[in-house]
Amino acid sequence: MSREEDRKLINSIPKDKLPDFIFMHLRNMWSVDGLYFIGIEERWGTEGATEVDRFVWEVMGKIEARRIKELFDIKGKDIASVIEALRYSGWTLDLENKEIIVENKNKAIVRNVKCRVQLTRIKKGLGEFPCKQVRWGFLKAFAKEFNPEIKVLCNVCPLDEHPEDLWCEWVFILEE
Repeated sequence: MSREEDRKLINSIPKDKLPDFIFMHLRNMWSVDGLYFIGIEERWGTEGATEVDRFVWEVMGKIEARRIKELFDIKGKDIASVIEALRYSGWTLDLENKEIIVENKNKAIVRNVKCRVQLTRIKKGLGEFPCKQVRWGFLKAFAKEFNPEIKVLCNVCPLDEHPEDLWCEWVFILEE
């Protein structure tokens, strides 16, 4: 089958099923991510797995930002452009319980209030995943593709202590 036939197949999906199709593939991506992490973790420990994961997601932040900018023709170098693009990313789009707050033209906050990945790990008896450096690397690389002057700060992310209703909180700042 050609790419054109694949496009026809995708176009034949009923419009009301298209979001579920996309979310299914995002969950598949997250399943692969979790499975390879657990495999590395079992063989080389959490620290080794986290280092590999951090590297992968940092590179992915750069790649995904570039692809989204191109696909949706996002040209801005401001916080609004980063947040617009981030909403299309595999990480943010799949956060079922997120809060995105654009405080002003120079500051935005993204919160994950119910993390499916962490809750799944806990349910399986694996404990919280120390995802702070992994996610921070992704978000910094993502923002840098828009403007190297945008700072990404972490207010909270595991293994930081956090309230039950907040897993991570990221602040994007562009200082003038």
